[in-house]
Amino acid sequence: MLFASAPSAAVYRHLWRLLAARERSGAPDPSQLVRVFAIPVLVVAGRETTGPDPVELPGVVDNVATLVGLLREHAALAGHGSIALGNALATAEALEYAHVPDLLAWRALSDLAPERALPPAPIRVTPGAEGAHLRFFAGTVLAAAGADPFRDVAVGRWGIPFARALTDSLRVPGASVLALPRAPQPLTTALWQGRVAQRELGAQLFASNAIRKLRAATGEPSAVISVHRVEAARGDAEVRLSLSSPLDPRAAEGFRCPLYPLDRLDDVVQMLATLLADCRVADVRVQPGIHADRDPATGLTLLFKAGDAPPATAVH
Repeated sequence: MLFASAPSAAVYRHLWRLLAARERSGAPDPSQLVRVFAIPVLVVAGRETTGPDPVELPGVVDNVATLVGLLREHAALAGHGSIALGNALATAEALEYAHVPDLLAWRALSDLAPERALPPAPIRVTPGAEGAHLRFFAGTVLAAAGADPFRDVAVGRWGIPFARALTDSLRVPGASVLALPRAPQPLTTALWQGRVAQRELGAQLFASNAIRKLRAATGEPSAVISVHRVEAARGDAEVRLSLSSPLDPRAAEGFRCPLYPLDRLDDVVQMLATLLADCRVADVRVQPGIHADRDPATGLTLLFKAGDAPPATAVH
């Protein structure tokens, strides 16, 4: 595939920008005025009870007509009112490049109904900490040639009532649920923005819970940010954040941020550093270099503690 064979990150980003711009401009035939979009939804879910069994949030919503009504009422999609929305919550994999041609074929449908619905993906909630799950609504909107229904990149007035209605639809006994929608965007842009938003929200959930736990047990934590190769053959990598206390090195907490082809490494590191500053963590260290996935001594996931990293310095 073209993207998989891109020789560098710079080439990959260039190809992605070309695809995103072409998709945003609409169909080549100006008589096809249907535009396909996706709404990323971050679902924060956790188990309210202590039972060992997981619970499952539905992958299909039963109030999609209400959600569409809220989009129209609050002038989402630049005020375009001819909106259709599928009732399935799909994973990011359903919007990957290989599926984009089939999804864009919805532009030829005269009734705007996304009949070839994306496969619904229920959310499995296991006992333990809260998790940030990424799902997508897919839909279509009728827009005049040259119009840009995706000009609003931020969530507008529709966001709060939309989140409340969707949260109510996903709520099940034994689980706490909060649904957070992002702005409707073309498929490739929505996929990228959804993944970035999930990573940031996941880091926020981890940091708030882990820092609170460490402060209650041993006092102020130290943080180490490091970069690791996950699969050297494929070039996959991730940025890892570890939180620990010198008073109890065994009580360490770790979070793994995947790196996507469109990422700039400095941006991900800076995101974590800013998050730690917001949480008032004073000792933040950056481990130089690129490191292995596993600790050679234990075979476990490699996470650095404060004693392994240089003293705290400014993050660039």
